Amino acid sequence: MSEVLHFQPHDRPAINRMFLLRWEKTQDAYVLLYPEGVIKLNGSAAEILKRCTGETTVSTMVDELKALFADAGTEVEGGIYRFLETSYAKGWISNKS
Repeated sequence: MSEVLHFQPHDRPAINRMFLLRWEKTQDAYVLLYPEGVIKLNGSAAEILKRCTGETTVSTMVDELKALFADAGTEVEGGIYRFLETSYAKGWISNKS
């Protein structure tokens, strides 16, 4: 999937049914499993995807993650939107607006 989607604050992203997000003890990280393989996630990617339930709005996600990463010293909101758009383009998530 290469379609570009610009998420809005009211959108409710959800992990695609083809993928499974879970903690992998052997990798000491969250991973995204799919039939052809596995994607090891960094901490911020995992925190975003854990909130992609189809129930949580992007606006709520941004508020929660801004609080979580308050000391990061980076522009959190723009990074969340970019990650969601990239994840959508890769087919990892869908939008339940």
